[in-house]
Amino acid sequence: MNELTLSTPALLFSAISLIMLAYTNRFLAYANVVRSLKERYLKEKDDTLLEQIINLKKRLFLTRSMQIYGITSLLLCVLTMFLIYVEQQIIAVWVFGLALVLLIISLAYLIKEIQISVDALNHHLSDIETKLNNTKK
Repeated sequence: MNELTLSTPALLFSAISLIMLAYTNRFLAYANVVRSLKERYLKEKDDTLLEQIINLKKRLFLTRSMQIYGITSLLLCVLTMFLIYVEQQIIAVWVFGLALVLLIISLAYLIKEIQISVDALNHHLSDIETKLNNTKK
């Protein structure tokens, strides 16, 4: 195996930082949607709104998990750079490998969250399509 240099975890460091920004934006968007759906539900008591809130709760859990694994991966990249700096190469390689595994887990959660999001949007679209088909008849 080639020696791990500071540039390798540094490259991953910047990529993870961008991913974390995207995760945070998702989280903030979901938080706004949850607040507005809660207000609408308290006014209307519509069960479909409750289903949407439950769906968003799942997505928030996944987003939180994505963030936790991503942040931990970022932390381990920084630790890897420190270990390389203090010439602890073998430990650095293992820590960096763990950082990669955690990033993979974070991205797997992202895939799951995207699937749930697409299913929710398809559900909304099918409702609209049904209403359009009923008005055409």
